[in-house]
Amino acid sequence: MNSLGFSLKEEASLRTLTMDVVKFSEIEGEKLNFDQVRSSIARRLGLNIGGLITSDRNVEGVVEMMLDATQNYLLPLTNERIFGWYAALFPTGWSGIYKIEVGQYRAGKMQIVSVAMGNETIHFKAPKAQIVPSEMNVFLEWLADEKVKLDPVLKAAIAHFWFITIHPLEDGNGRIARAISDMLLAQADKSSERYYSLSSQILIERIKYYEVLQKLQHSDGDITEWLCWFLNCLKNALLETEETIQKILYKSKFWHIHENTLINERQRLMLNKLLMDFEGKLKTSKWAKMTKCSTDTALRDIKDLIEKDILQQEIEAGVRNTNYELKGF
Repeated sequence: MNSLGFSLKEEASLRTLTMDVVKFSEIEGEKLNFDQVRSSIARRLGLNIGGLITSDRNVEGVVEMMLDATQNYLLPLTNERIFGWYAALFPTGWSGIYKIEVGQYRAGKMQIVSVAMGNETIHFKAPKAQIVPSEMNVFLEWLADEKVKLDPVLKAAIAHFWFITIHPLEDGNGRIARAISDMLLAQADKSSERYYSLSSQILIERIKYYEVLQKLQHSDGDITEWLCWFLNCLKNALLETEETIQKILYKSKFWHIHENTLINERQRLMLNKLLMDFEGKLKTSKWAKMTKCSTDTALRDIKDLIEKDILQQEIEAGVRNTNYELKGF
């Protein structure tokens, strides 16, 4: 990454952090707006990017927590810091339709239950609320103990599992466990720069993630299977990052080739999307919707880029479709 130069490093880091926050929340079923997350991160890091938009309170909260975990990774994890993350996740003090106490550990019992055809199955039962504060103190003391000689990546895996098993909060336990992992991985890297997203990979492997957690929370304390899963997930996240870097390099090469090509702002916006994050087929109607212009204007933009040898109609089995794609270079 250091060989790419400042602007490409900045772009790679912003993209990774944005995807990390979006996928981080999606694991729990909450979908955040990509552009709002990107704008929030850019503002907080002082990055000079175009098209900044305002962000919702829940987006700002998640971004605040994730950046604190990864940018301030050398700060100790304390009860107060956890409560701060908790409040950032639930800025209104409500989780859906349920009122929660965000400045303290849970006061009631916590268990994960499913009901199928009238049969109730308890998948996980957390420690009693009365012992949560003492359990958390043991956990936090272990995290801070410099005498613990342990590979920092394994420490990130163990901390994740340990926090989830205590389940100290009314809600948000999985998200804060993953934030703790990210903080410890930043310590392992000795860097606040982020170029890989563990949360993005956990989302891909979500079924196995919950399966291994549930299985070992009922075990005799041997969490080897969890450690192996965590390390393989991290490896896959790093491999995925290589693909992201290739996209960024491709994008840089594209704009170098077309640095003197006359391209309007709508076209630039859509080309950047096509080069990095575009989903589905590019149609005139989608262009118009994404750039907030008429379909006639969208078609003129597209035809102009075809004439400039940048776009082409998709060709499938010898038939030209009304979809468009980037032309290779």
